[in-house]
Amino acid sequence: MSLRFDPTAGLIVVPTRVWGPVGDTVVRLALDTGATRTVVSWDVLVLVGYDPAAAPQRVQLTTGSGVEFVPQVIVERVEALGQERCDFPVLCHTLPPSATVDGVLGLDFVRGQRLVIDLRAGEVTLE
Repeated sequence: MSLRFDPTAGLIVVPTRVWGPVGDTVVRLALDTGATRTVVSWDVLVLVGYDPAAAPQRVQLTTGSGVEFVPQVIVERVEALGQERCDFPVLCHTLPPSATVDGVLGLDFVRGQRLVIDLRAGEVTLE
């Protein structure tokens, strides 16, 4: 599947559907090939029925401002760029109010696939 984006804009934002115990929602995740893991905001995970504070596992997350230990939540299902992952582990992190996205779609989601980012045409494809 392909997604069109504005190649002159800042981030490549991927609409991503996240399912949880009480429902699902579509969020805006920045495609980040520099991120090894997918990160979803605390508020989104609570919205679909998870309690990140009760997550049994904490994972080290290196951010631009330092190293933190954040909850890892196994999400029922995640769908982006025409691909679906079930029982997908995501890291939960509170994003600053100035963030224009709900998290990042990391390499763990696209690994093993063919990812093409065409910055001239403004198109990203995952197959």
